[in-house]
Amino acid sequence: MRLRRGLDCLLCACMFLLVAGVARGQSEDPAARAQRAKQAMSAGRFEEAAAIYRELVRALPHNPGLRLNLGLALHSAGHFREAIGQFQAVLKQQPNSGPAWLMLGMARLKLGQPARAITPLERALRSDPKNTIARLELADAYLSLGWAAEAATHFQRLSDLEPSNPKAWQGLGLSYVVLSRQAFSALEKVAPESAYMYVLLARSRDAQNRPPSAFALYRQALAKSPGMRGVHGALAAIYQKTDHPDWAAIEEERERQLPPPDCASAKLECDFLAGRYTELVAAAGLLSTPEAYYWRARAYGELSLAAFARLSQMPASAEMHELMAEAYRTQGHHRQSAQEWGEALKLRPQDRRLQKGLARALWLDRDFQVARPRLEELIRGEPESGDLNYQYGDTLVELGAAEGAIPFLEKAVQKSPGLLEAHASLARAYLRLDRAEQAIPHLKMALDVDETGSFYYQLARAYEKTGQQLLAKQTMQRFNEISKTARVERQRFFEERQITPP
Repeated sequence: MRLRRGLDCLLCACMFLLVAGVARGQSEDPAARAQRAKQAMSAGRFEEAAAIYRELVRALPHNPGLRLNLGLALHSAGHFREAIGQFQAVLKQQPNSGPAWLMLGMARLKLGQPARAITPLERALRSDPKNTIARLELADAYLSLGWAAEAATHFQRLSDLEPSNPKAWQGLGLSYVVLSRQAFSALEKVAPESAYMYVLLARSRDAQNRPPSAFALYRQALAKSPGMRGVHGALAAIYQKTDHPDWAAIEEERERQLPPPDCASAKLECDFLAGRYTELVAAAGLLSTPEAYYWRARAYGELSLAAFARLSQMPASAEMHELMAEAYRTQGHHRQSAQEWGEALKLRPQDRRLQKGLARALWLDRDFQVARPRLEELIRGEPESGDLNYQYGDTLVELGAAEGAIPFLEKAVQKSPGLLEAHASLARAYLRLDRAEQAIPHLKMALDVDETGSFYYQLARAYEKTGQQLLAKQTMQRFNEISKTARVERQRFFEERQITPP
């Protein structure tokens, strides 16, 4: 999340320092050059501005204002590593320079180093607690690292300071989503077969417009806990959605027959029903029970919906389209997701994060011809990105250019060795070029994400081609086992799609 006006404000601050330095008796020539640099920055000619500032810094190396301006010009031109050197030099001369700390943190974020951005951004915020740019960037860094509680604190404060800022509400909502997922994961570890777990899974399936699967999970929840409040009502809603109003009436009556919760023993549930979500998560955060994790997940979910509701009430914004794009992605509707990314880009055409979102959505939608030029452009700006190298390399494989894909996929697995899907794509490229021996180690790496057994089949064939018959036989046997399991799962999925009477 980046604010263009933040750079403009910093530019003004930097130019103030520069002009002050010039006014202290420097010659007119540096002042004239400084004015040309300022004009170049205002016109977006950042390379030209950086060249002028380099000359000025060589002439006046002890002027921190000039170095800050040079760093800003380099940052604006996309030379983030070089800009970092200038910001660090400024901080050696002025350790408490808030603008230098802020720009150092922002440059770290641009390089995909959120962990290294935290300290500079915290220093920037300490120097000016009302600096909303520093707070936004810090919150963004925390969220990138999965530190959702810290991110939520800063996004909440930002929403108080700037209630009309869509980024504040988007970030707050996303932070709550992560916190809800973290509570879900904790519940999954301690009580994976509990009624609480089945209800959360059912709610997820229902949100993805998968009522039959949600129906089956709600039924499992009732089998575990027949008196669990809210489940009969959820089943009634599914019956209504699937045109069974008579069955819905039965479930609604069953819900009405349940007694209200005893708030002395079920305080978390009472807090939830009363909408006291903030109090609930604070109290549940002190507990490590399945009930506490369940209600934390539910409460954070409601808090996220409230934040997104505030966002939806604002004028059309890139943030709202981005939110819709992510919602479509989680449902597997990649074409609609791409359309929303496109709408976001109309509002902020230079935002690289939105550009990456659109390219990824096109790639996920298998629209490789359209995705290819977008990924090419992005990878020129971030040649070391594991994700971009994977997406571009995989696109080339799908377009029949396996030879050209290999350098990008090799870089992807080098930069992001845990990206197992990239190993699978690289193996596929090698196999298409009849390089089975090179494909084998990457197929073995990708087995952990093989849900259908296809990687085992490809590995078995690769073993055959390299003369490793015993391994080929063992791997093919494993493929057959997975295929059988997959058939059973498909049958179970079919059975789950049946909406049956109460």
